[in-house]
Amino acid sequence: MARIPLLQMTDISLTFGGDPIFSDLDLVVQPGDRVALVGRNGSGKSTLMKVMAGLVEADTGSLVVASGRSVGYMEQDPQMSGFATLGDFAASELEPGELYKVERAGEGLKFDPDRPVATASGGERRRAALAKLMAEAPDLMLLDEPTNHLDIEAITWLEAELKSTRAAFVLISHDRAFLRALTRATLWVDRGQVRRQEKGFEDFEAWRDKIWEEEDQQRHKLNRLIKSESRWAVEGISARRKRNMGRVRALHELKDQRASQIKRQGAAELALDAGPKSGRKVIEAEGLSKHFGDKQIVSDFSLKVQRSDRVAFVGPNGAGKTTLLKLLLGLEEPDAGSVKLGTNLELALFDQTRDQLDPNASLWENLTSDPLLGISGKADQVMVRGNPKHVVGYLKEFLFDEAQARAPVRSLSGGEKARLLLARLMARQSNLLVLDEPTNDLDVETLDLLQELLDSYDGTVLLVSHDRDFLDRVATTTIAMEGGGKVTAYAGGWSDYISQRGGLPGPEKTEKGEKTKSQKVKVKQVAAPGDQLSFKEKHRLEALPAEMERLEQEIAKLQQLMADPALFTREPVKFKKATEALVERQEKLAAAEEEWLELEERAGG
Repeated sequence: MARIPLLQMTDISLTFGGDPIFSDLDLVVQPGDRVALVGRNGSGKSTLMKVMAGLVEADTGSLVVASGRSVGYMEQDPQMSGFATLGDFAASELEPGELYKVERAGEGLKFDPDRPVATASGGERRRAALAKLMAEAPDLMLLDEPTNHLDIEAITWLEAELKSTRAAFVLISHDRAFLRALTRATLWVDRGQVRRQEKGFEDFEAWRDKIWEEEDQQRHKLNRLIKSESRWAVEGISARRKRNMGRVRALHELKDQRASQIKRQGAAELALDAGPKSGRKVIEAEGLSKHFGDKQIVSDFSLKVQRSDRVAFVGPNGAGKTTLLKLLLGLEEPDAGSVKLGTNLELALFDQTRDQLDPNASLWENLTSDPLLGISGKADQVMVRGNPKHVVGYLKEFLFDEAQARAPVRSLSGGEKARLLLARLMARQSNLLVLDEPTNDLDVETLDLLQELLDSYDGTVLLVSHDRDFLDRVATTTIAMEGGGKVTAYAGGWSDYISQRGGLPGPEKTEKGEKTKSQKVKVKQVAAPGDQLSFKEKHRLEALPAEMERLEQEIAKLQQLMADPALFTREPVKFKKATEALVERQEKLAAAEEEWLELEERAGG
């Protein structure tokens, strides 16, 4: 007996007055479905989810929800007017005997039901909206980026809840680990089409790449056919005009077919310039302590950060990760201890609050203005790592079109704001990059590019993130903030941290007034000779020989070029650049050899 779908969409079309967002869309969600809804930022994922929730009405087509079934949607920006507290909002659709469900969700998601709506942050409001949905337990849950503003403990709680639920759900998320753990089918929104595969997110990228490869092959065959037919038309059409007008019409139809193909959106052209090298020692912190009132943030914490380190900071929301970053950067004074910053540092900061963006100013003005330097946003060009670029051209590199350049920032989606902030960040040279929650709202393709960029970045990275997959792929050291001032350093990323710790941390219970044992941590202690290499370090050890060989080849070519005694007088600029390049590569080779020796020694015990 066939199952009755929970939700069925038929011949859905939606334009918003411009090009179609969806056209002739058919979609079915069955009972028990666990679906990843994926696609590039701006592809229409959130819009499709709002159509499914009945919040956006399609231009044509029908939406049918099975009789007696309920659909719930987690709002990104929930409207709470008329509610005194977050708990009042979360419990608004529940019977009096079901209020415990909100309290339970509140504990798991770490929001205070008694918090007044008027003083609640955007993150607290979103957690309340998620708690409301989880407490109501509809037959179909529509979850749009539910892990944003959640720490890893809350994400783990939500993951367990969704694994055990009998309800169906459709899930938008940038968190690969979350999607892999939960989904069994994938909906892919791409250029107005929605494709479905009966496999979870784990298989999405291979499926996507196969479809794109098939498209490229078809496009190549079509181009070859048009080229062949065009040659025939030029060479023989006059002699056979009457007999072959049908073939000419067919050629025009082939060209129309090619013109009608929707071009894939390219990847954002992300680039980072590490600029001048910093000193070998970037940060040296000794005996740091900091508290606010009765809350101890850090207690007797020491850390050394060397050039090219990738240091991640993890811990529950409110543990003090951002405060610790400010202490290490010298932006906030500790209660005790000292911080020494290295020489020649050039800092670039990605701020999770997006405070660096003026919501009422345009994208153009946000790129070309700097209030601290007294620079207005009227210029046509923006300086990108020392070189002038036209504002619109630079915005196009980050997938913004010309019409958006003069639009206010407040009109952008969360993912678009993150891309704009990356555009500002990457316009300047830096050798110390601080990324506070950079992964929120970015699509998986942009996250891939960002990760690759950080791998090749020749500076130092300090990173705060709750994205476990991203941490695994980027971090070489993880600083865990575990509450009560306890801070511990671990070699590697998130999985390495959990392995070394023996599992996820739990809340530590102490008697009232009991002092947490002081921690004095140095990264070198964690990465001592004889320790087992982390996954990322093993990968690095395998990659270093090829990197050293490449550098040796480049050095040999430069030395051969500079062996010409007339080069200096004939082309002094070229000689100067070759000299600088030779010194740079020799330094990189020496650093790579030193790194290889250290890793090889530790790998051998």
